[in-house]
Amino acid sequence: MKTLIAYGSKHGAAKKCAQMLKQKIAGEVEIVDLKQTKDCNLKQYDQVIVGGSIYAGMIQKEVTAFCTQNLEILGQKKLGLFICCMSENDADKQLEKVFPPELLKTAIIKKSCGGAFDFKQMNVMEKMIIKMVSKAQAKNDPNTKPVNTKESVSMLNIENINAIAEAMRGY
Repeated sequence: MKTLIAYGSKHGAAKKCAQMLKQKIAGEVEIVDLKQTKDCNLKQYDQVIVGGSIYAGMIQKEVTAFCTQNLEILGQKKLGLFICCMSENDADKQLEKVFPPELLKTAIIKKSCGGAFDFKQMNVMEKMIIKMVSKAQAKNDPNTKPVNTKESVSMLNIENINAIAEAMRGY
């Protein structure tokens, strides 16, 4: 069984998920960063996992382009889809929004794998936006605390990462 994990990541959460998936899936597994690799021969793979991170409601343009350009062949593969998204409340809506409907129908599994804020990799504007959004969320939800932009935060959902790996192993 030969598996491709193709991802797009801005600050590393989707990359980390791809690496975790690789460790959990048997057989030959190749990881491709879609920002660095533009052309990929999908015919050589039995199954494909595609993922990326959500920023301002959008997935990386490289992930969108990859899915669009390979729509037909991806639709014929055993396919898994994932997003990295810090807002678990909106994760299902985000997932449905960022992938083509044709792929959503054929995917054997679709999951949000949580997310992470690595503030060392973010610019001042990104930090400011996250701080503002987290303050607004905390104001509306007393159980939520504003994010401290001096400390990185990881909320990766190991359970969902394991579910993707298990679903793909089942083939």
